[in-house]
Amino acid sequence: MPMNPLEFDRRYGELDQVVSAYAGQDADDAPDRPSEALTAYLRHTWHIRPWALSVAEQQLREYARNPPGRLRLRLGEFYPVPDVGLPESRIQDWLFLLADHIKHSAESGEVPPPSAPRTHWEWQARFPELAQFLGGWFSQDMPDEFDDHDAAVRDYDTTTDRGLVARLVGELHELLALDLDEADYALAVAELGMEVDPPQPYSPSGWLALVATSLGGFRPDHGPPPGDAS
Repeated sequence: MPMNPLEFDRRYGELDQVVSAYAGQDADDAPDRPSEALTAYLRHTWHIRPWALSVAEQQLREYARNPPGRLRLRLGEFYPVPDVGLPESRIQDWLFLLADHIKHSAESGEVPPPSAPRTHWEWQARFPELAQFLGGWFSQDMPDEFDDHDAAVRDYDTTTDRGLVARLVGELHELLALDLDEADYALAVAELGMEVDPPQPYSPSGWLALVATSLGGFRPDHGPPPGDAS
């Protein structure tokens, strides 16, 4: 019987975060150098959840020490490591190597320097609400669902909780503060799920700034009009 979500997170939740960082990336970690994927995981996790590093190290070692058999995998009682491009015979040593790199980073305080995201996982992890906005409202189906980009933005604005809208505005300002080249902003919106071009005549960064401005205004709740008993 598959594990319930709480049990899964207790055993494999942070392990899954580490392995998910390798989606589309090479698992080319070496004893003297973590891979680009693991560096992205360390950079992001140090920034928002440094306590999770110890959890990741523990879960990686425990899984490597007690790899699941085929029966328990079939029953859903273990985490099946996704294909990361390594032969099965190397997975155990690779997991131990990841745990060693994470332990070294946590104990030495060696943190990857701040930078723009460098992997798909890191873009999605760093800008989750922006990924929801661009992937949900600006997919390739957007021209069939909305008259134009402004209509899609208004739909997001009127159907989304105000706290999430505020979070999106903050993420937009954070992304713009990275001061990337325009080609890198085009890459950023693609990594975050946007499948249509910005409206003319805007560049990707210019359109993101426009969206941040249009969503960033405070809308006070004045309450019911005078004399309205409701």
